[in-house]
Amino acid sequence: MREIVFIQMGQAGNRIGEKFWEIISDEHNVNNCGHFYGQSILPYQRINVYYECIENSRFMPRSVLVDLEPSYINTIREGTLGKLFNPEYMVMGSTGAGNNWAKGFYTEGAAQMENVLEIIKKQVECCDCLQGFQMLHSIGGGTGSGMGSLLLRHLRDDYQDRIVQTFSVIPSPKVSETVVEPYNAVLALAEFATCTDETVCFDNEALFDICINSLKIKSPTIYDLNHMVTMTIAGVTTCFRFPGQLNSDLRKLMTNMCPFPRLHYFISGFAPLQALTFKKQYVKVTVDGLAKDLFNPCLHMAGNKEGGKYLTCAAIFRGFLSSKEVERAMVNVRKSNENCFTKWIPNSIKSAICDVPPRSMTASATFLANTCSITNIFQRLICQFDSMFQKRAFIHWYTGEGMEEQEFRDAMEIVNDICEEYQNVCNDEGISDDEFSEESFCSDYDSDSDECCC
Repeated sequence: MREIVFIQMGQAGNRIGEKFWEIISDEHNVNNCGHFYGQSILPYQRINVYYECIENSRFMPRSVLVDLEPSYINTIREGTLGKLFNPEYMVMGSTGAGNNWAKGFYTEGAAQMENVLEIIKKQVECCDCLQGFQMLHSIGGGTGSGMGSLLLRHLRDDYQDRIVQTFSVIPSPKVSETVVEPYNAVLALAEFATCTDETVCFDNEALFDICINSLKIKSPTIYDLNHMVTMTIAGVTTCFRFPGQLNSDLRKLMTNMCPFPRLHYFISGFAPLQALTFKKQYVKVTVDGLAKDLFNPCLHMAGNKEGGKYLTCAAIFRGFLSSKEVERAMVNVRKSNENCFTKWIPNSIKSAICDVPPRSMTASATFLANTCSITNIFQRLICQFDSMFQKRAFIHWYTGEGMEEQEFRDAMEIVNDICEEYQNVCNDEGISDDEFSEESFCSDYDSDSDECCC
């Protein structure tokens, strides 16, 4: 069995993570006390990917809960899922990170890092064959961005041959009023360039627009946004949790989705979105309708309505659907959106079908795409970052924790370089000889052994 260690970082990560475990526990017939129920063998077949069996028919999530303030983790412990999690796998600080990346990276987060790494080591030792790590966090606050970046750096150093994937919520002024979010986000994205293998992005601005324009929710709440994120993560992990061939583990997903190591930022989508509201009883779900919604830029949870060229795509369909219909629908979508795909990557759309639909739904589909439209989010953050940094606004809060101003410049340069690389590879010619560098192709290339360690 290929196990995954799941890490929930910060208040946002633990809020979404709690809902995630509630959804997949229901799909795998695990009750709130961790006991397996039911007679079906399908939910039981690959349950060990995310759950650790501690006794007969009792399972515990292979999850580490981390936050620098104890409030929400205590809420989880006292809630309906409190008995599901092992309290020894919860790490709490006392003061919080104060929306400061430097506090999470250099001071408060660094003080708790040894405890977190020790718990992760215990989790890894209990695995038969670890395939990698998944981190769920927001990069707008101090814990999810700062301490999350520090933990990712340690995971890259300690487990070099394992895949590291993050589900990262990107901040937006439409949802939060924290002024220093652009600083935290850009500093975290710069760390992702070398410390992660796959980053699935959820843009709060895109989520907010979907709620307003598509779901017709007049005043979206954090619960509405988190619910969309949770359903998408559950869909993305479907191939890991249930038997299947395509993208059945993190390494296969990386191989199919990442043409170059640094370009590993994905946008996501879920269909039918109406099923997340009271309108689900009025919606007829068809394969063609699901495929059309997946490629609608207005329904993507990152990027913007202008879209951008796709490098690679993966579509995970759930429910008792005809594979012939799915393939036909994907071919039709590709033909009708021919100009939206790079011509130098043939067969860039991969689809998978899982017979287990989400609860209370007959069918659904989840979408992942590696596209240059992700640069729209990065450029928005860089613009906000640069406008404050030129005035050195709020810099003293970061330098007071041990940072240097040069780290801000370096982070902005790294994110700008990633945007340029996306623009270069999204043209029909790919990367030219002048633009190609051994460093951009693979930072771990060993010229002596002619081997690539990526």
